Amino acid sequence: MAPTRLPRWIENFTARHGACSLRVADGSLLGEAADTSTFSASLPFSGSYSGPAEVGSFVAACAPPDDWGVLLVRKGGFAVARLAGELMEESKVGQRHVQGRTKAGGQSQQRFARRRGNQARIAFEAAADHAARIAGSVPVLVVGGDQVAVTEVLNDPRLSRIPVVGEFLTVPDPRRAVLEAAIAEACAVTISVTNA
Repeated sequence: MAPTRLPRWIENFTARHGACSLRVADGSLLGEAADTSTFSASLPFSGSYSGPAEVGSFVAACAPPDDWGVLLVRKGGFAVARLAGELMEESKVGQRHVQGRTKAGGQSQQRFARRRGNQARIAFEAAADHAARIAGSVPVLVVGGDQVAVTEVLNDPRLSRIPVVGEFLTVPDPRRAVLEAAIAEACAVTISVTNA
């Protein structure tokens, strides 16, 4: 959830479960209600919270880094962006054709598999080139898409040294709207609830 929505969410949690006490443990903000229901709120970007047990302080700690990047890769395309806080400074969304599977058998199947492999390799190289140009010097990177495709792109020496933070984002084929949604998801607070 967006960090700005957390105060209202805690108010609703309190209304449903009774008075709520807050504490900080294991880098998260924890809450326990009168009926023993609990929640845990974790910072985005793999952050560890060590501030006071106050909602306002926790929300302030959720601010995105001053310099960071997002990389989304699937076989059908890629999206990369460099951000300053919440402001997108530069981005690129691209698509490359990668042939789908075929029902043909024998030599035809092998030929199509080789062609598909070559097309995927070229698509990943293009994604790595754009990622290195746009986000190659960011201190942290949030990634998503297809795990195998992302790993292929991050194996590029220009990108392999950048620390990957946050949760892996599960997204469809990257388009502009998908990139914008992924940026919002990367900045979100993760909440776990255990009801009494």
